[in-house]
Amino acid sequence: MAVVVAGVVIFLLVVSIACWLLLFPEALERVQAWLGERLRGLRQGAGRVGQRVGRSAGGVGEGVRGGIGGVTDFFRRHRWVILCATLLLLVPPSLILLVRQNVALEDFRAEDMNESSSMVAQLLRGERLVPPPAPPPEVFTTEEIRRTRPEIVTADRRWESIDADLQQRVLAIYEVMRRQYGYEMVLVEGYRSPERQAELMGGGRATRASAWQSCHQYGLAVDSAPLRDGKLQWDMGDPWTRRAYFLYGELAQQAGLEWGGSWRSIKDYVHVEKLEPCRSARVAKRAELVQG
Repeated sequence: MAVVVAGVVIFLLVVSIACWLLLFPEALERVQAWLGERLRGLRQGAGRVGQRVGRSAGGVGEGVRGGIGGVTDFFRRHRWVILCATLLLLVPPSLILLVRQNVALEDFRAEDMNESSSMVAQLLRGERLVPPPAPPPEVFTTEEIRRTRPEIVTADRRWESIDADLQQRVLAIYEVMRRQYGYEMVLVEGYRSPERQAELMGGGRATRASAWQSCHQYGLAVDSAPLRDGKLQWDMGDPWTRRAYFLYGELAQQAGLEWGGSWRSIKDYVHVEKLEPCRSARVAKRAELVQG
């Protein structure tokens, strides 16, 4: 976020300087004069041995000034057109960013995410949420799951093994998904032992993280999926499923969690985690392993 803000500030600064030079010819002339003085000072300071180099630099300087002069004349003649175009490019997105705090994407069918955010906050401030009843074991052992996602069959789905704060945030998300959007979310995996993590990484399909590198090892991550007609849904090509995961991700971010669907390298739509506590836990674990 800081990089984006810095980039926007630098861009606006460059545009402001350019507009200042274009709209105020006196300022442009002063800048040209200042640059000319600097070039003359360099040439005059050159010694006897550097006279030829100085003359070459002077020729280059004249060529550069000539080129700058041509470009300057062009911008001066068209300054109002350029100014209007710049304003058209900058003003609308700036107004959108200032006025809208949450922009609803088409995948959400323009639902009011501000209402969802307040509902998540209310649930987190209210009484302690209780995990819902677990679905039948057959939900996690279907033929399709055994064929395409066999790691789910033996996954740990005990809520008590999950960090208490993360547990409450995820349960609040589940409640909003159910009450406001009609989606039933199911815990697919919570805690994951380092041995299981190493095994999954060795398989090369479920994860790229080695033992103690995943937030699951610290109880600081969970995987969830929407349930429809008694089956877990994964197909992002299906509009119903896609909408469910993007709503899940939006609510996770509102609850202060990191959503795997926002990652660049590998999209993990089922995954949410407490990023900063997980980083601290990993650092502490590395130090512990180094000390032996």
